[in-house]
Amino acid sequence: MRNSLCERLRFENFITYDADNIEQAELLCSTTQLDAAIIEYGFDIERVALPTIIVTATPNIDTAIDALRHGAIDYLTTPLDMNRLLETLRHFDSDADNDSDSSRHSYPYKLRHSSRRNGSNSNTQPIIGNSAGIEHVRDMIRRVAPSDARVMVLGENGTGKELVARWLHLKSHRAAAPFVEVNCAAIPAELIESELFGHEKGSFTSAVKQRKGKFELADGGTLFMDEIGDMSLSAQAKVLRALQENKITRVGGDRDIPVDVRVVSATNKDIRHEIELGHFREDLYHRLSVIEIDVPPLRDRRDDIKLLVEHFINEICLCQAISSKSIDSEAMELLSERTWTGNIRELHNVVERLIILSDERITAESVQLYCH
Repeated sequence: MRNSLCERLRFENFITYDADNIEQAELLCSTTQLDAAIIEYGFDIERVALPTIIVTATPNIDTAIDALRHGAIDYLTTPLDMNRLLETLRHFDSDADNDSDSSRHSYPYKLRHSSRRNGSNSNTQPIIGNSAGIEHVRDMIRRVAPSDARVMVLGENGTGKELVARWLHLKSHRAAAPFVEVNCAAIPAELIESELFGHEKGSFTSAVKQRKGKFELADGGTLFMDEIGDMSLSAQAKVLRALQENKITRVGGDRDIPVDVRVVSATNKDIRHEIELGHFREDLYHRLSVIEIDVPPLRDRRDDIKLLVEHFINEICLCQAISSKSIDSEAMELLSERTWTGNIRELHNVVERLIILSDERITAESVQLYCH
């Protein structure tokens, strides 16, 4: 029923997430911008800390009164009357939209629809896991995001450094402004300066028109510089100037352009060793790493693998319009024992492969057969 409800609400242009227990729901609440929850009667509403619609298969007057007393905005029975549910959500949305006096409503929020949310929000996944390492990452995000301090995110490939950067942006006062990313390793050295700072028309052979760089595009928001350790020394010098003076100059230009950008950088390299080798400027490192956040590899957070696998199964099945699949405990145990050198990215790919190639249930035999 939960899967069907998610699909229907997405069809109605609501952004939805699902959780199959109260712990996962609490995790979503702590990592994702949510406006309302639809939960089964019996869970502690206060643990969700959201405007709540209660659903029950065994209705009675006592449970209804109890739900409403604890702050539920509606109380529905199964099988669900979708018209009633949609009416409640839209009425709730309309009240929040039209009422400027928050004292008249218990929950003066506006529901986010897919047509209204900015790209950064709609593409941002929750940070899944409850291991000590990932809880530390979440705590660092909560503490650091409200400031404008520059952050360097460290970790192996595939650990989720970009996701950390996105949450630093979403939980900051810059959340409504652009989140702009640039992969410093994917851009040739001769083009990185144009990519970051833009160029003027005619500044080089292929510069047929003026072009803004990533710093200008991120003005007022966050610039995420991924794989910063792969940037050329000449580009590093210009980035250092931009950070020191809060201004940039386009390639081929002679005019300083002020920029207000929070820079979050990331690297999978041992940046201090790169400094010793002369590959990275120490003064730039100190500018970029006011705060450092280490994202642990998957092998150091094996307790999170079960949650990640379940999340990926739901996500992939929904995206590919495949009926939801379950996974045997033996199969889960085999996945938990793997080394995962590619970290979460590798886990996602393996789960997707298992979903496509397995029958209705993912078994230990499937894992042994399809995961080499």
